Amino acid sequence: METLNGITLGFGAALAPGNLMYAFLGVVLGNLVGVLPGIGSLAAISMLLPITFSIEPAAALMMLAGIYYGAQYGGATTSIMLNLPGVASHAVTCLDGHPMAKNGRAGPALLLAMLASFVGATIGIVIMMFFSPVIAETALKFGPAEYFSMMVLGLLAATTLSTGSVIKGVVMVVLGVVIGIVGTDVNTGTVRFAFGTPYLYEGVSLIALAMGLFGIADVLRSVNRMGKAQVQGRVGWRSLKLSRDDVARSGKPVVRGAGIGAFFGVLPGTGSTIASFMSYALEKKVSKTPQAFGKGAVEGVVGPEASNNAAAQTAFIPTMTLGIPGDAVMALMLGAMMIHGITPGPTLIGEYPEVFWGLIASFWIGNLLLMVLNVPLIGLWVRLLTVPYRFIYPAVLFFICVGVYSYHNTYFDVALVLLFGMAGFMLMRMGFEPAPLLLGFVLGPMLEEYLRRALLLSRGDPMVLLQRPLSASFLAIGAALVLWTLWSTYRGSAR
Repeated sequence: METLNGITLGFGAALAPGNLMYAFLGVVLGNLVGVLPGIGSLAAISMLLPITFSIEPAAALMMLAGIYYGAQYGGATTSIMLNLPGVASHAVTCLDGHPMAKNGRAGPALLLAMLASFVGATIGIVIMMFFSPVIAETALKFGPAEYFSMMVLGLLAATTLSTGSVIKGVVMVVLGVVIGIVGTDVNTGTVRFAFGTPYLYEGVSLIALAMGLFGIADVLRSVNRMGKAQVQGRVGWRSLKLSRDDVARSGKPVVRGAGIGAFFGVLPGTGSTIASFMSYALEKKVSKTPQAFGKGAVEGVVGPEASNNAAAQTAFIPTMTLGIPGDAVMALMLGAMMIHGITPGPTLIGEYPEVFWGLIASFWIGNLLLMVLNVPLIGLWVRLLTVPYRFIYPAVLFFICVGVYSYHNTYFDVALVLLFGMAGFMLMRMGFEPAPLLLGFVLGPMLEEYLRRALLLSRGDPMVLLQRPLSASFLAIGAALVLWTLWSTYRGSAR
């Protein structure tokens, strides 16, 4: 009954003219960002975050969330038509989506990707509706020790379960934590790591960090390699027709993909990228014709698409109910909530029901809008792929500089975003992923705060972290993750 009342409240908030307009704007921009490779949802959310300061919190979050899951739809278009994933989670869609386009089946591939995305997102939203209140109610029983241990587990999972070098991931998390504690200490009033610069007394700006790492750095990385791919095939209304075989082969992979995506979306450090690859691997494993994969198999398109869209929705569960982001985008969403004065966690549903349920209702509306937008406008999105990147990146750089300046109205932030952009580009060239850094930056201050509270309540006894069963369990799982990763690395090197 409470869930039904919450949904009713949510649709009332989401269908308000102002909120509906911002939700529509978010999904359109997200779709565009997904279609145009080289920008990404992180850069788009970073650029638009300063614009939301004058908007109501519910409307701002609806728009930013729309950019995130809207990019999941648009990225499929680029992967299928250009063999170039606009979003990382669509890399696996290239394996069969692009061969379908080369075989003259670009229309069915695009339509199937859109339908699978909608079904996957719908399943993810249903899971979020029914599981979020349960998780939040359970989390109300947590103390500072449990929150600290849970955040440690989240950071460890983000570094050990993600792709790339584990050691490099840990280094980036630690660097993010160090950057996060720059500024004035709330408890003692001591200024830390400001180096005598008054602009850093309030800490490093989340806007400048995110725009630099995921805006400037992405532009620098993409500027010399974009605009060289050729669009495969032409898409018109007649080409969107599906055969009975297409529909019959899509049903089970969509359901399996959505289940995998919903599971991995909740886990910290995994997200839609790993979910889509796991879905593809499962479909190839259970298929009676695994040799068809890589040559235009329908299952290789619909499974991963349903998976990454389900993961995009369920990723909001730990972010909103526990205050623990699973990936860099969720870390940015967490920062956006805090900037708007909303504290994510188990009390969010009770204190801001119109924000929580309104956001869920906006997911339904936004995904329906994406279906309505994508199917008729597929031809337009395909034509946008032919726009040379040299016309796109100057505008991106301009909006980044304007956005970061408008936050504090200081040129220091502009210099900071350029510094972070160059640093992010060099780190990526050396194989360091910037996403763990952003997670460490957002969780670092909270990690310190909960540790201090736990030690204060235990009168300085650190054993409280091991004496409380839940806290000890989280730390044990984290230690097991580290040991498993070390063993896997050793076994791989031995082979």
